[in-house]
Amino acid sequence: MNILLSCSGCRNYLIDFFKTALAGKGQVFVCDSNPDAVSLQEADRAFIMPRSSHPEYFDRLLDLCKQNKIGLLISLNDLELPLLAQHRDRFLEIGTVPMISDPAAIDICFDKWKTFQFLKQNNIPAPKTYRSLEDAREAIASGELTFPLVIKPRWGTASIGIEYPQDDEELELAYTLVKKRLTRTILATASSIDSDRSVLIQERIIGGEYGLDVINNLNGEYVTTFAKRKLSMRGGETDCAQTTSNHQLTNIGEKIGRNLKHVGNLDCDVLSGPQGYCVLEMNPRFGGGYPFSHVAGANLPAALIAWVTGKPVDPNWFAIEPDLMISKCARLVTHTVHYSPEVSPLHVVVKATAAVTG
Repeated sequence: MNILLSCSGCRNYLIDFFKTALAGKGQVFVCDSNPDAVSLQEADRAFIMPRSSHPEYFDRLLDLCKQNKIGLLISLNDLELPLLAQHRDRFLEIGTVPMISDPAAIDICFDKWKTFQFLKQNNIPAPKTYRSLEDAREAIASGELTFPLVIKPRWGTASIGIEYPQDDEELELAYTLVKKRLTRTILATASSIDSDRSVLIQERIIGGEYGLDVINNLNGEYVTTFAKRKLSMRGGETDCAQTTSNHQLTNIGEKIGRNLKHVGNLDCDVLSGPQGYCVLEMNPRFGGGYPFSHVAGANLPAALIAWVTGKPVDPNWFAIEPDLMISKCARLVTHTVHYSPEVSPLHVVVKATAAVTG
């Protein structure tokens, strides 16, 4: 049972989690388009690949999985997910199971306007959201919406292009600036789907922030929800969190999981405001909040391996200890393989054994 983490970046903790879960009965491979990605240094084998948008990317990824007998493929990148969903059957034909939701579920999560509509349709609280400056101003004039607000890309990732206007002048400036800058970011292609409505204006809710891991099995059936309160953030990712046993949050996660029918982990952002809990975003992948659940007792990697291989699942893998405060910290990884900048992005490079400095 070999596992491949694509677009692996710096998610070294997932490499460790899967290696432990495999217990020597398989290897963890990674691939990334960045030759300096630190995950390349700690996997059993690592490959440099073109970006997922490259026309040859999925042919090469398929070949990589076939040659290395990959049993489970997990993408860690928002921009790769909708593309991988379209190629899902190709991987299944060669015996590789991709942890990927169907295209409709991916679309609901990636398109933040569809996220808002999905939440409304399922009676799950969400911040008021508008697709145009005119609609937002009408809502402000009627008293339905008040400053401060949030400006965000409709198709977003990694906190790119988020602004917090405090008045109408800032609203217009921020809206125009974000819309213009999107064309120069990695979100340019996605935003071109509906360029006139590629930026959303959203109610800003001030309050506690929570992260949910909503777990479904590989058939899209709900299993459980892990909840954490976010205590600090860094670079758009949770830096410190406290696990919590909260029935309201668990019920929200269950409602989402049963209606969205995603596959594997769904990373959800939830805000606690004057009107209660509101779901802000949903990302159908391992998110930056999962390590907190894992340290607190969860073991989704072991569950995924069991589901793929048809082995029994331990109920303890779906339980976490509440009230644990957990923080991330930096560590040093020595790059033992040096890549030439002249290497073609289509050239696959296999990593040698790496050294790690704690």
